[in-house]
Amino acid sequence: MVIVLLAGIVAALNIGKLPPALPALQQAYAMTLVQASYLVSAFQVAGMTLGLVGGLLADRFGPRRVMSCGLALLALCSGAGAIAPGSGWLLALRALESAGFMLTVLPGPVLLRRSVPPAQLSAVLGGWGCYMPAGMATMMVITPWLIAGPGWAAAWGLCAVLAGLTLIGVRMVIAPDAPRGPASHGAWGLARATLRSAGPWTLAACFGLYAAQFIAVFSFLPSAYLAVGVSASLAGSLSALGVAVNVLGNLASGALLGRGVPRHWLIAVTSLVMACGAAAAFAEGLPFVLRYAAVLMFSCVGGLIPGTLFATAPRFAPHAGAVSTTTGLMQQGSTIGQFISPPLIAAVASGPGGWSQAGWVVAMFAVANLGVAWLIAAIDRRPAGR
Repeated sequence: MVIVLLAGIVAALNIGKLPPALPALQQAYAMTLVQASYLVSAFQVAGMTLGLVGGLLADRFGPRRVMSCGLALLALCSGAGAIAPGSGWLLALRALESAGFMLTVLPGPVLLRRSVPPAQLSAVLGGWGCYMPAGMATMMVITPWLIAGPGWAAAWGLCAVLAGLTLIGVRMVIAPDAPRGPASHGAWGLARATLRSAGPWTLAACFGLYAAQFIAVFSFLPSAYLAVGVSASLAGSLSALGVAVNVLGNLASGALLGRGVPRHWLIAVTSLVMACGAAAAFAEGLPFVLRYAAVLMFSCVGGLIPGTLFATAPRFAPHAGAVSTTTGLMQQGSTIGQFISPPLIAAVASGPGGWSQAGWVVAMFAVANLGVAWLIAAIDRRPAGR
């Protein structure tokens, strides 16, 4: 269980290394803010197009094998990114890193199901969502110090080394995948069953709207803080703390679901809080202390959504053999949201309204999730797998 969670955290380091490095990359490659935002979006390319396929691979060929391939790809691409000769190479390698990220994290829920009793599964799967904020926050703290010393390329090199070491740990600790029997579902059957079920699509929409908000806030928060005179190291640390408190919401989701709190209520209330938090976080008329408090509220309460969705995936999957495929579709929705959001927010922030206008755009994604919460309530009343 620990090595699976560690693999997710190491994969998420590759997301957290970029936001603090954006100003340095803009300077190194003479990029505008909008051009730099494509480095954020590029990390979503594989997930946006191959999320379902990645889940199929984990269900069809074994989660340990697929996770190992993902970590190896992360190590290779991050290491190559450290010596990329130009922004085009770095952009292409970010897209390949996204494939490694998806192959690493999609098998996580299935591997966790192997390691814990059914009574503890909801709490553990809710905690699995912590890999993203834990990895992002860690690297958002480390990267500014590396930039001030050897430079941004050191962050890429560090991620490569850690991915390689985690790969060794996965191969040593996790038992080999069991042979698949004749009754196992084929790839086409898994895809067809998942795509015909309303539950996986609804989870994908909810995760996409949530991820669009989260990536928009924390990818550009260091840049927004620099614009108001906050130092680069302090901006990175404040942003990292904002990401880190998301862990609390992930952990709380499992406990609340275990006590019978309806999942649609958790998503609806969280969406309202995130809408208010996003609008206040970028409101230029508010004192900085209040804006930062809004960031902490946005992230901490927002963590209830991914934890709830990961815990819901086994319930909304068409059958027990399609959990990774369902999670893959859910992650695909997440990456579509993360792909669309950064260029949109960068374009709005570069306009006359500045960062305050961008905050309202983020809040609209949260409002849209209220409708998805209603759909989840309707699907929850159906038999499992429908």
